[in-house]
Amino acid sequence: METLSSLLAEAKETDFEVFLRLINDAIELLSSEEHGTEKIEHLGKIAKIPSEGEATVIGDLHGDLDGLIKILSGNNLIAGSRRSKDAFTIFLGDYGDRGAYSTEVYFIVLSLKRMFPEEIILLRGNHEGPKDLLAQPHDLPFHLQRKFGRNALAIYRRLTLLFEHLLLAVLVENKYVMLHGGVPAGAKSIEDIAYADEKHPGESHLEEILWSDPVEGITGTQSSPRGAGRLFGEDVTTRFLQMVDTQMIIRGHEPAYDGYKINHSGKVLTLFSRKGPPYHNRRGAYLRLDLAERPEKAWHASPLLRYI
Repeated sequence: METLSSLLAEAKETDFEVFLRLINDAIELLSSEEHGTEKIEHLGKIAKIPSEGEATVIGDLHGDLDGLIKILSGNNLIAGSRRSKDAFTIFLGDYGDRGAYSTEVYFIVLSLKRMFPEEIILLRGNHEGPKDLLAQPHDLPFHLQRKFGRNALAIYRRLTLLFEHLLLAVLVENKYVMLHGGVPAGAKSIEDIAYADEKHPGESHLEEILWSDPVEGITGTQSSPRGAGRLFGEDVTTRFLQMVDTQMIIRGHEPAYDGYKINHSGKVLTLFSRKGPPYHNRRGAYLRLDLAERPEKAWHASPLLRYI
């Protein structure tokens, strides 16, 4: 059994061939899961997980290797008592970019997926977006260049292919919907979320899933200062939750000073797991959920949050 320390050493020492093989293995694995697995039903880019067991939910990391290691160590997510078939680990996207250890974070996250394929669930963030929706500045190529030199472009091209295979949402029946950014306000059915990447750019669902943010005091949506996605009000959240038959949105994307924030009368919980610059939040946070419990527990999130 691989240990956390050995995995960390491999991440720091990885070379071009090893990292490229890891990315290719992850692409093959994600492709094989497109029609579901033994215990997870898939609808397009939505994974439906059972309302049992537990889940660790991790927000944006942005190359924060130290934060990722603390999360993995604190939860025995590689080896130990918590490794069971009913213990999911859900990443909400934005693994790299804006952080010096982006390559190492990708290495560890993809290694976890290879080690525990049905228990590790990887969502797509706006920093894993298609070229026309990619966050700017986009410094991942710089970090790859620093690590792999002339081979960086080949790695980057395979990573961008990997991004296309990442999921867009997780559903826990009657309880939670998890995605990276926000609510696609014009979605009329769950299929609009499941196949948002296929409908892009003709429809805006993918852009809003990756980029939108909840705000208070508005009805409907407004233009976002980010330049992509929309700001959406509580009425949009309520309508979306009714459509997907859940009670709460868990999302990342938005820096939060305390590592988390709650919007829309407890219907939206934001997690941000990277700590410190360039976001200058005093804490990073992640979530431990008992999936058999009702979402009201998460509405009073403090007992379920863990801090970095």
